[in-house]
Amino acid sequence: MKNIMIDLETMGQKGNAAIIAIGAVYFDNNGLGDEFYVLVDIQSCVDIGMEIDASTVMWWMKQSDEARSAFSDKSSSIFLALDHLREFMGSSSVLWGNGSDFDNVILANAYDKLNQQLPWKFWNSRCYRTMKNMFKDVKMVREGVHHNALSDAITQAKHLVKIVNEKGIKL
Repeated sequence: MKNIMIDLETMGQKGNAAIIAIGAVYFDNNGLGDEFYVLVDIQSCVDIGMEIDASTVMWWMKQSDEARSAFSDKSSSIFLALDHLREFMGSSSVLWGNGSDFDNVILANAYDKLNQQLPWKFWNSRCYRTMKNMFKDVKMVREGVHHNALSDAITQAKHLVKIVNEKGIKL
């Protein structure tokens, strides 16, 4: 079973939010492995019924230039982005997201809107936010660009590896 930390940058805070970028990284108790990053065409998300929230647009306008670089014309359609993510994940992955009701749910909704099967089993959906709140004594060290999907996925995975190793938890 492969553990994958996922992070999404989105245009909303609900389960139907349009996706801007998907970042993912393999990890286990020994550290991190292969990485995945794709920019997603926002219009392709809207075309399948995903939504943009005005307050999130305003929030993005206040973020760093580096974070806003996710708004690029070098993006893939949501269909291609999810297809490439499926290839990256393989068939037996445990998906970790930052919030039981955010990243994993938004991805699942996007796959559903495209009538595609999830590349993970529903029982293999995990919540990184729960782990970091259970073990607040294990400090997170932020790396890379804040609000870049790949940088955030790497930071979260490194933190989770640190938590499980310090607490003696086998992934």
